Amino acid sequence: MHYINFSEDDLYRANNADLASYLTRHGERVKRVGSTYQYIYTDGGGTHDSVTIHGGKWYDHKNQHGGYAVKFLQEFLGFSFQDSVIELLGGHCSAQTARPVSHEPPAPVVKPFELPEPNSDMRRVFAYLTKQRFILPDIISHFAHEHKIYEDSKYHNAVFVGMDENGVPKQASVRSTLSFGKTFRITVAGSDTKYSFSHFGNDEKLFIFEAPIDMLSFITLYQKDWQQHSYIAMNGVYESAVLKALENHTDLRSVYLCTDNDEGGTEAAERLRDILREHGYTDIFRIEPQQKDWNECLKQRYGAEYLPAVPHERKELYLQSVAELTEMKINPNRIANDLIAAYNSADRIRLAEFSLAASEHFLKIVGVEFPLDQMKNRLSAEYKCYQDKGKVSVKLGKLQSAITAGLEQLRKPSQTVEELKITARKLYDIADHALRLATEETLVQRAEQKETSEETPSDEPFQMSMSG
Repeated sequence: MHYINFSEDDLYRANNADLASYLTRHGERVKRVGSTYQYIYTDGGGTHDSVTIHGGKWYDHKNQHGGYAVKFLQEFLGFSFQDSVIELLGGHCSAQTARPVSHEPPAPVVKPFELPEPNSDMRRVFAYLTKQRFILPDIISHFAHEHKIYEDSKYHNAVFVGMDENGVPKQASVRSTLSFGKTFRITVAGSDTKYSFSHFGNDEKLFIFEAPIDMLSFITLYQKDWQQHSYIAMNGVYESAVLKALENHTDLRSVYLCTDNDEGGTEAAERLRDILREHGYTDIFRIEPQQKDWNECLKQRYGAEYLPAVPHERKELYLQSVAELTEMKINPNRIANDLIAAYNSADRIRLAEFSLAASEHFLKIVGVEFPLDQMKNRLSAEYKCYQDKGKVSVKLGKLQSAITAGLEQLRKPSQTVEELKITARKLYDIADHALRLATEETLVQRAEQKETSEETPSDEPFQMSMSG
C-alpha cells in the first residue's frame, strides 16, 4: 500500500474520534466513570483498568503517558499509523497518495479486503485456543479444515474468516495469541460486514454470538448435535451479518441470542430482538452465560480464573423500582393539581405511583380494568435498556414534556371514550419517565459516592496530556 499523506483535517478528525464508542463497537471493554471512561484490557500480567479515556484523548496512569486516538490504536490494538487513521475515519479520508495535480475531486481511500498471509502451520493458534481458551481440539480442527480458522505468518495471530454463500472469504477478524504484553483484536480492513465467522447446519436453530471465541466456547460447552445447528459471531454487536445469514438460509426460524452477560451484551440482545421482530421472526430466545461470556464459563469449568457477569445496572434499577411501586389513593376531583404537586415534590417514585393510580382511574371510567400489577408488568415488558439513553438533564426534560402533555389532556372540558384512553396513556407515560429519571439520579449518586470513597490518582497528568 502506498504511503498516504493525510490532510490536517483527516488527522484532526481521526485523533478526536470518540474512543469509547469505537472500542464498544469493536467488542472491547470500557466502563463509564463520571464524565470519563476506563479501558479494561487483559495481558500476561492480568486485567488492567489504568487507562482513562475522554473523547479522543487517553492517559495510562500505570505507565504515566497518554495521547490521542491514533496513538491509542497503535499502542493497544496493534495498528500501524496509516491503518489507525483509516480505521478511525471509517475507511474514508480526503488525502491521496502522491499523484499529478488533477481538477477532479479526490476519491475516498478504501483499503481492499485481503486476508493476512497464512502460516505453514497453526501450532501457536491451536495451542492458544486449546490451552488458554479450553476449546476442544476437534472443534478447532473442523473450522480449520474449512479454512475458517488459521494462523497468520507475520504475527502468528488467530484469523477467523467469514465467507459468503459461495464459500468466498469476505470478512476476517484477527486476534492476538500472546500470553504476555498487550492483546488485541481487529477486523481486517475492507471486510464486508454482511458476512462473519459462522457455521450453518440443517435444522432451524441459529445461535448468535458477539465474537468467534464465544461461539467456539459455546459449542464446546454444548457439543450434542452441534453440527446440525447454525452459529454466527457478529464480530461485535452488529446485526448486518445476522440478517444476511437469515436471508440466505430461509429454513432458520428459531433464533437464540447468546451475547455477553454485561451491559453491552444485554443491550445488543434487546436491540437484535426488536430488529428480528421487525423482519418477521417470532421465535426469539435469550440465552445468558452465567459468567461474563461463554469463554469465561469454559474457564470456570476448567478451574481457571474467570470474569463474572456484569449486570446491567440501569436496567436492574429500573425494574426494581417498578417492582416496588405501591397503590396510591387519589382524589378524582384534584388530579391535575395533585399531579403538579407530586412533580414539584421531586419525589419521582411518588409521582410514578400517583400517575399510575390516575391512569387506572380513567381506564375504569371507560370500563377497562387495568390494576397496578398489570401496569407494573407492562412497564417491565416495554422497557428497553438500549433505548434508555441520556443524562439526568435529558431525562428531566422528557419528564417535563410528558407532564405538560398530560396536563393539557387533563384540562380538556369533556372527553370521549378514546380521549379518556389517551389521557390514561399519557399518565402512564409520565410514570415511565419519572422512573427513568429516578434511575438515572440514583446512578449518578452511586458514581459520586464511589469517586469520593475510592483513592484515585491525581488527574493532573491526564490534564497535561489533554493539553499537549
